Amino acid sequence: MKTVTINQQKLPALGIGTWEMGNSAAAEKEEIKAIQAGLDAGLRVIDTAEMYGNGRSEILVGQAIKPYQRSDLFLISKVLPQNASAAKMQQSVENSLKRLQTDYLDLYLYHWRGMVPLEETVETLQSLQEKGYFRAWGVSNFDIADMEELWQLPSGKNVAANEDLYNLETRGIEYSLLPWQRKHHLPLIAYSPLGRGPKMGSTMTQDPAVMAVAQNHGATPFQILLAWVMQQPDVLAIPKSSSSKHLLSNLKALEIDLTPDDLAILAKAYPKPTKKEPLAIY
Repeated sequence: MKTVTINQQKLPALGIGTWEMGNSAAAEKEEIKAIQAGLDAGLRVIDTAEMYGNGRSEILVGQAIKPYQRSDLFLISKVLPQNASAAKMQQSVENSLKRLQTDYLDLYLYHWRGMVPLEETVETLQSLQEKGYFRAWGVSNFDIADMEELWQLPSGKNVAANEDLYNLETRGIEYSLLPWQRKHHLPLIAYSPLGRGPKMGSTMTQDPAVMAVAQNHGATPFQILLAWVMQQPDVLAIPKSSSSKHLLSNLKALEIDLTPDDLAILAKAYPKPTKKEPLAIY
């Protein structure tokens, strides 16, 4: 099984994303069942945020994890930019903990940059970590210039991970950000690893190259797309799966090893960037 180490914890390289989950009472039982199916199958990471459904995603996760030992889980949540100040962040994390029905988070991320000075946000994160609200802190939607700025701050090198959009058709971070993170031993959490979906114009699952590689492995296009993201070292993929059937299907991607020929086929259809691109955000 592919693994990623974050804050000295060795984790499956596949996590459970919860964006847009918790918004429908009709879907609640199946969404809880999906999260629990993943945990029962050996997954550990659940990624959520105070922004997701104005806290409803965190409430759903809190209900789903009740039967499990807290030490077996790796919970990630995020603070909104407007709450990332010395005056507001503690209340935000306390609210997240209440919704999740837990005493601590394993990783707390600054969701994206806002108006609060970065140094203030980082020092507040560091202070709240030392108070025991979370085991580690990180950032999200940071590009290389943001990371370089962060690295110069007194506590900046304590960052444990960066979460960015990354998938086969959105490879911009490979030009400079991913190499920088690898050089500094900073894991990447890849959100939307299956793309932005048909509604947003993504056609990867119907692409002949993806389908050909999937056929070679006796896999689905979704499994190949996940395996492609996870073949990069130190990358944790967090697809959203609101049905247990889809989530359990995703697990096969952990066991798929793409060959150099596979990677060449996929790269021909979706080439690596040859210049710096704006950071993709969804």
